[in-house]
Amino acid sequence: MRSIWKGAISFGLVTIPVKLYSATEQKDVTFHQVHREDAGRIKYKRVCSVDGEEVPYSEIAKGYELPGGEVVVLTDEDFADLPLSTSRRIDVLQFTPAEQLDPILFNKSYYLEPESTGVKPYVLLRDALERTGQVAIVKVALRQRESLAALRIREGVFVLETMLWPDEVRDPGFAFQEEEVEVRPQELQMAESLIDTMAGEFDPTEYHDAYREALQQVIEAKVEGKELVRPEAAEQAGPAVDLMAALRASVDAAKREREGGRDRAPAAGAAKKKPAAKSAKAAESQAEEKGDKEEKKQAPKRRTRKTA
Repeated sequence: MRSIWKGAISFGLVTIPVKLYSATEQKDVTFHQVHREDAGRIKYKRVCSVDGEEVPYSEIAKGYELPGGEVVVLTDEDFADLPLSTSRRIDVLQFTPAEQLDPILFNKSYYLEPESTGVKPYVLLRDALERTGQVAIVKVALRQRESLAALRIREGVFVLETMLWPDEVRDPGFAFQEEEVEVRPQELQMAESLIDTMAGEFDPTEYHDAYREALQQVIEAKVEGKELVRPEAAEQAGPAVDLMAALRASVDAAKREREGGRDRAPAAGAAKKKPAAKSAKAAESQAEEKGDKEEKKQAPKRRTRKTA
């Protein structure tokens, strides 16, 4: 990996010089736009919409369009006067429990490696955070943008998670949240049984990008001049008419799939999954029995909660 930024973690009077690396990469098949007839690359010119002339990079500025259509032109000098930190510091603002951070705020992940002079304070802060179960809330300026970020630990290394500002998270505000939805107790019990049947330890290596693999096969076949055989599309289930029947069928299917997996030798490193707590039939019987009792109590309709 190649570092993309150098700076220092600063908390109290302690300074830890670090190098920053992108922690993730997008594994995608990239394409160029080309002319279909001769595969020539398509090029674009920067042309002014007013005079129709091509514009060099040196004459390009940033413009902010007002509601009325007018454009405010900003130059490099305008941006130079903004209060954006250039000290290359990761300033620790506070420490907080990790569970208080909503994952929707996380934006981009970076690894932090200590410089040779900062190894000891780096390890000290890392170990202290691990012992206390805290993460550091920091502020940092990257790529001409000031960001709030969280400093957490992954496999013994600091991960800087840049975060969205609160006003950048949209309020869902969907109409169904105000509707009264009646959920029968036996339906809820059967749904819980389905969750229990499909429960297991998460191992990301068990999953793969089927679309990217298929696309790569198409490209390789094109290179080799082979013809591809289009696989038959899997049947798509329609909307459930009887929710209870759909849940019951889902439990049965999940149970069969799990039992089929036990018959095969587990792959190396595969996560061990929890056994089903009860059979589908037993779950159904228990759900219906519990539901009958609950219905006799005339349970009130439930209102779905509107999350913050």
